[in-house]
Amino acid sequence: MLVPSLIERKRDGGALAAREWTDLLQAYGRGDVPDYQMSALLMAVVWRGLTGEELAAVTGAMLDSGARLEWAAAGRPRVDKHSTGGVGDKVSLVLAPLVASLDVAVPMMSGRGLGHTGGTTDKLESIPGFRTDLSLAEVRAQVERIGVAMFGQSDAIAPADRRLYALRDVTGTVPATALIAASIMSKKLAEGLTGLVLDVKAGSGAFLPNLDDARGLARTMVDLGTAHGCPTAALITAMDRPLGRAIGNALEVEEALLALTGQGPEDLMTVTRALAVEMLLLAGRAPDVAGALRLVDGALRSGAALERFRLLIEAQGGDPKIVDDPGRLPQALEVELFEAPGAGTIAAVDPRPLGEAVVAMGGGRRRLGDRIEPSVGFVVSGRPGATVARGEPVASVFARDGEGIEVGMAALRRAMRFGPPEPQLPLLLCRVTSAGEEPA
Repeated sequence: MLVPSLIERKRDGGALAAREWTDLLQAYGRGDVPDYQMSALLMAVVWRGLTGEELAAVTGAMLDSGARLEWAAAGRPRVDKHSTGGVGDKVSLVLAPLVASLDVAVPMMSGRGLGHTGGTTDKLESIPGFRTDLSLAEVRAQVERIGVAMFGQSDAIAPADRRLYALRDVTGTVPATALIAASIMSKKLAEGLTGLVLDVKAGSGAFLPNLDDARGLARTMVDLGTAHGCPTAALITAMDRPLGRAIGNALEVEEALLALTGQGPEDLMTVTRALAVEMLLLAGRAPDVAGALRLVDGALRSGAALERFRLLIEAQGGDPKIVDDPGRLPQALEVELFEAPGAGTIAAVDPRPLGEAVVAMGGGRRRLGDRIEPSVGFVVSGRPGATVARGEPVASVFARDGEGIEVGMAALRRAMRFGPPEPQLPLLLCRVTSAGEEPA
């Protein structure tokens, strides 16, 4: 196999045969293809895309590169959710224990931060002692015992994707519909699910800002899931402003604790409820949307969702006392308020500069293997459309040193625009299933 010739063919708009993709990804998984060659091929895919046959081959090759979770024939329905990534998107932290408390098995495999977006695995690991490196046997046993496990991708599941995921993060090859779809679906199909819900982001803070691109990604993933016998639904949600107020690993865990009582920020609760409804419908736990919403709100009010998160933390080696005392989470050494520069209206809050700043402040990765500082980030209290007075605090920067404070303050000056309110996307844009597309 001459890898340079494959790169040249894709660069020039040609297609690789299914067998070539399979052989290439197997060789890369063994370490026989160097990162620099795979990086060049990934960039060619970003520019040229994949045909339908190529996409199926890449997804299948990554799925077959590792093991799959095996479950007993009988038992609870198994439903997972995946987000394509955003700024302040801590929905998974709320959703997994919430749905598990309603008698649905939730084996949730998550990723680390990618580009300017945070990763659920990194957020969970900001909880002292929390383990995400569970074996498949540990995942099965824990899901059978408490109904939920939240774990990172290991060498056991789709190892070819795991290597590509890390490589894409540091080579500018994240925003490609085909690569995103193949990466997500190869992992999710390996979980042995009876249903899958996707949260596909659109807007300036998403990997695919254009709404039509987000629709195309949703349709591609729904079709892949359906073709593999996994009923799949997708919601397209807004990411033209941060979701919730907290941005940064430990800060988002703290906000998730509030949301698990039903008292989180309104936008976070809206998206969480909508996705929970989709999961319950796929699981057959409710006859309709209204019935599913009643179950969701009951689990939040009763404390069942929060208690399930406590059980999850304890089961995976974390400190369950953070549920009652979030001050036990990592704390920033430096905190500074960001004040409105004048009286007026917050026109917009652009999420991308804030996500990029968290990385620059040490809360994300610039190179493979970088360690992250879980305490850094932002709390943005000022919402688009809000009227503020001059000098009114509208955000806070959490950093490990003065340099981080400067980076954060500069990011807020870029992200927060003041003046006439700018148009915003509806928070819930549309719903995509195998039957087609409809309003959310």
